[in-house]
Amino acid sequence: MSNDNEVRENVDTKQLSETDVQETAAASEKDNMNDLSGKMAEKKEEMNDFSGKQPGKQEEKINIKKEVISWIRTFAITIGIVLVLLLFVFINAQVPSESMESTIMTKDRLIGFRFSYWFNEPQRGDIILFKFPVDETETYIKRVIGLPGETVTIEDAHVYIDDSEVPLEETYLKEDWVWENDGFTFQVPEDCYFVMGDNRNNSEDSRFWAEDALRDGVATSEEDAYQYTFVKREQIKGKAMFVYYRHPRMLNQNPYTSEDDNS
Repeated sequence: MSNDNEVRENVDTKQLSETDVQETAAASEKDNMNDLSGKMAEKKEEMNDFSGKQPGKQEEKINIKKEVISWIRTFAITIGIVLVLLLFVFINAQVPSESMESTIMTKDRLIGFRFSYWFNEPQRGDIILFKFPVDETETYIKRVIGLPGETVTIEDAHVYIDDSEVPLEETYLKEDWVWENDGFTFQVPEDCYFVMGDNRNNSEDSRFWAEDALRDGVATSEEDAYQYTFVKREQIKGKAMFVYYRHPRMLNQNPYTSEDDNS
């Protein structure tokens, strides 16, 4: 009997051991599955974090691109405005010679207004910027002396308009006029202007342009060359208004205060 009982106990113990092993294996497998699930959850979370960060970087790149485009657009608009102003509103010029001294000095920089003559005609005494009649690629600056239809006579260093007995009062001249100051008479055509520099002793102006046209071959005869004496209305670019370099100042545009002074 005792032997039979021992056999049963051994069998029961063996069965119990096999059950424990199975339970232990099942528990271990369950733990492994839980660990795997946890790792997959962590990976998923990492992927979510990564995908969540990517749009931020893309958005940053998009913002930088938009900012660059905005700067380019602003720069282009600014350049466009400057070009429009220079082409249609203002004239920026540097005076290379002494022909307008002492009103405008050599190397002075100045601003002229293109719109000054949109609704008004140039007046005697105005300082104008214009295309040089003999070579329109060059821009000149002089003072208006004779108006359309007038007769301009230069006699003994004085200017007379329409045979007036009283000469123009030219307080703007740099010094006593001693060079090419006598023996000239000009009949100003309609829609044209006779101009001279304030530094009469050192100014290439309407007194000499007919000779320049003949010398340069622009005109073939004295009669043909005479037209280059005058500035046509269409050649006038604008009115010089103020010097901004080297000594900023407004320009004395019209020294003639009454009609009596103009005649």
